[in-house]
Amino acid sequence: MLVYKFGGASVSSASAIENLTAIVSERDGELVMVVSAFGKITNALEEVLDCWYRGSDERFTRLRTIKEYHEDIIRSFFGTCDNLVMNDFIIRTSALGDMLRESPSGDYDYDYDRLVSFGELASTRIVSACLESRGIPSFWADAREWLITDNIHREANVDFNLSARRLRNVVSEAGGRVLVTQGFIGGTVDGAATTLGREGSDYTAAIAANLLDAGSVTVWKDVPGILTADPLYYPGAEKLDEISFHEAIELSFYGAKVIHPKTIKPLQNKDIPLYVKSFADPGGTGTIIHGNAASSVLKPVLIVKKKQMLVSLTPKDFSFIVEECLSRIFAVFFRYRTKVNLIQHSAISFTICMDNCGPFVSRLLDELKEDFRVLYNDNLELVTIRHYTESIIGKHLSGRKVLVEQRSRNTVQYVVK
Repeated sequence: MLVYKFGGASVSSASAIENLTAIVSERDGELVMVVSAFGKITNALEEVLDCWYRGSDERFTRLRTIKEYHEDIIRSFFGTCDNLVMNDFIIRTSALGDMLRESPSGDYDYDYDRLVSFGELASTRIVSACLESRGIPSFWADAREWLITDNIHREANVDFNLSARRLRNVVSEAGGRVLVTQGFIGGTVDGAATTLGREGSDYTAAIAANLLDAGSVTVWKDVPGILTADPLYYPGAEKLDEISFHEAIELSFYGAKVIHPKTIKPLQNKDIPLYVKSFADPGGTGTIIHGNAASSVLKPVLIVKKKQMLVSLTPKDFSFIVEECLSRIFAVFFRYRTKVNLIQHSAISFTICMDNCGPFVSRLLDELKEDFRVLYNDNLELVTIRHYTESIIGKHLSGRKVLVEQRSRNTVQYVVK
């Protein structure tokens, strides 16, 4: 059993999906395909959700744009005539429009999961039908029915035992056909949609591989493998041929975009190798992540996270920041599902570098202001260098204003303007 994961860039157009079908046709063995929403559709659906919560009718205009984007891809494969794929999509879009004509529930995370899951459900229906149209038998499976989670919306925890039983039943029902399912989304035992955290499709693929004792997972990306830096900003970036599970966890934790942070554990637990390959060059070597990777020579790796905020908290009465105080702070960050990337702590101050969480940030800061004096800087970058050298630091930090610096034996981090 193999598991392939195709991200948004690999299904962003009709030609991209044609390329996907060519890759799938060359597979060797049974296959589970985990597919993301098309292109940047998840971002677009988040904007629809924001409009809905603001009471703006612009949500319908944005939904129309999303609808037209999908319909163009469907027509590229199935023509303009009436067909089952288009009819199914229209029914799903109509149901989403009906939801948007109602008032939000007031539980943002719950509404997020039931609205944003539309992207994966739509893309996988279309991809499954496209495979069939090219002579590749496929079986569509709703991840909300086999990937069972708790009811913590937007960061759901997986019930591995129940999910394993359900997924095995789905594989049996597929009967050797390519099983096409969604990344990022799951469901509660009561049938409510949940999500696994932003960019969680890699994690879905790892879960499926773990539950099925797969031979390997391949994540198809728009890069030739895991690189020493983002080639969009650093054209001289080199490909890493192999890295260990441990190193992959470190890189993902610090913000490397290639692999979702939760992906590695389900694979490491069963020693399932993970390949990162380019969908533009399927024959390329890519990068393999496994337990036996050589670690004697580790190249410096540069990771840059944009859209960062540096938030400094001081108690209003100048009391010490101790354990009870810290628990209150982290409870606020958890409530708003905000990623904390760096921490500095003194006797009476606590500084956090965090992702700018969009519509949540003002509410998060307002809640912190109830107990603390709050100062913050926005539009920053967090620069992380694994296996750093002084020359590499000088090359990438020269002339930049550094607000915070942290060093360990293997990693250095800078919050910079």
